[in-house]
Amino acid sequence: MVSRDTIVTVFFILLAVDVWQAAIHRTDSLVVQLGVLIAIGVLIPTLINEVRRRREESS
Repeated sequence: MVSRDTIVTVFFILLAVDVWQAAIHRTDSLVVQLGVLIAIGVLIPTLINEVRRRREESS
């Protein structure tokens, strides 16, 4: 069975790739493109998983 953390991470990675593609078409700034990719594909799912894990531990 696949864990919730994995499902959240995969979802946001796929979303990040889609938004990254849109950013490529909208701007020529590599910083913006990489920022979108890292923020959506790495930072947001990490934050969501950590918040959920801490809530489960405190319950």
